[in-house]
Amino acid sequence: MNSFRKVTALLLLVTLSLGLAACGSKTATDEAGTQKAADTKTEDAQTASDPEETTEEVTLTLWSIATESDAFHPAYVKAIEEFEANHPGVTINFETFENESYKTKIKSAVAANELPDVFFTWGGGFSQSFVESGKVLPLDDYYPEYEDGITKTVLANATYDGVIYGSAICTPVSCLFYNKAMFDEKGLKAPETYEDFVNVCQAFIDDGITPIGISVKDTWVLAMTHDALTLKSAGPEKTAAAITRTEGISYNDPDFLESAKKVKELADMGAFIEGATGLSNDEACQLFYNGTVPMYITGSWMAGSIQTDAENPADFDVAPIPVINKDNAAITDFMGGASDTLMASASSEHPDLAAAAVFELTRAISHYSYLDGAGIPAWTVDYDAGEVNDMTQKIADYTTSATSFTLWFDTLMTSEDAGEYLALLQQLYIGDLTPEGFVEAMAAQLEN
Repeated sequence: MNSFRKVTALLLLVTLSLGLAACGSKTATDEAGTQKAADTKTEDAQTASDPEETTEEVTLTLWSIATESDAFHPAYVKAIEEFEANHPGVTINFETFENESYKTKIKSAVAANELPDVFFTWGGGFSQSFVESGKVLPLDDYYPEYEDGITKTVLANATYDGVIYGSAICTPVSCLFYNKAMFDEKGLKAPETYEDFVNVCQAFIDDGITPIGISVKDTWVLAMTHDALTLKSAGPEKTAAAITRTEGISYNDPDFLESAKKVKELADMGAFIEGATGLSNDEACQLFYNGTVPMYITGSWMAGSIQTDAENPADFDVAPIPVINKDNAAITDFMGGASDTLMASASSEHPDLAAAAVFELTRAISHYSYLDGAGIPAWTVDYDAGEVNDMTQKIADYTTSATSFTLWFDTLMTSEDAGEYLALLQQLYIGDLTPEGFVEAMAAQLEN
């Protein structure tokens, strides 16, 4: 724990350099794209550590949250096909799980030493205990083969005590997605300040339209809204310091109280969709796609989902989260960063192949998910991305010009703190906790 805190500075606030590195160069090449890069890898399951050549049939198991309804699923499928083609005799058994249930499953698998060969996880505090348990394969020996495509800066959230344990897929950020057609009908523009945001909400409420879609059942969705408002109230430095238990920074602070009050204010004015406590994220998103609600705060992957799930994708647009306190935060500060990660099990029977899969799959998923409009790439863009949808390109531009990235609370926090945070946030939303009670309880949890 203490050693992890010593490198917290790398994880707290990944500044402009990460945005630049994550997006990479957009120099177009031929249609071979990442296939050209993949072809440079050795064949017949030889990997970065150059093990003896083998022709045996090998199966690697991969766990992920990219279910069939997830915007990243097609990219995973293509990446797996590519990996299998480049490694004859290797088959990947791809298993997917719903987001919230997966968090419990992966923790249980670590405790029972039953991790699959390769698994999706989140960098930062979420995976800290996995690494400290010795259950995750160190990747430093394999990284040099792939360093031209992904920098150590981008891998900061998967690096513990200076050792790389995972590879990033993308650089997602929280954004405000909105139905531009509905906004245009009322002569409204995307809000840049919280006051603008409230005025937009009220304009829709006055016409009998609930303005914001949200899921409280899938608490991480509620958290994305709260996290984003907190960042735009307290600013990136204070936010990251408080949730990583930096000495001298208490969560019981006026700037954190202000964001909690905003969540309660929005709930009390009827800004959030009715029945959100019983709605899953998929159900809540559908109400946004079909025009029932005009706004949704979530990660950049929604830009891809809109292309496939909305009847008229051209009706939608995206904007940064509005600013609450301009003295602390800017419109160019973003929640998110390169946290979506693949890691390998230290107990894999095929560690070299598992390590190769971590890097080669994340590289390919980064590629295909960007072309699909689902992900903001963590790997260098050395292929033609001219056909990427406008919203995803706009978000990629946001990351290029971002002044900071702060990982989402439940990712940057340790798993124990994250679980308590989500429970407290749910109580705040339903009214079992006042904003004052919420920040007091958060401070007590983070000071233990």
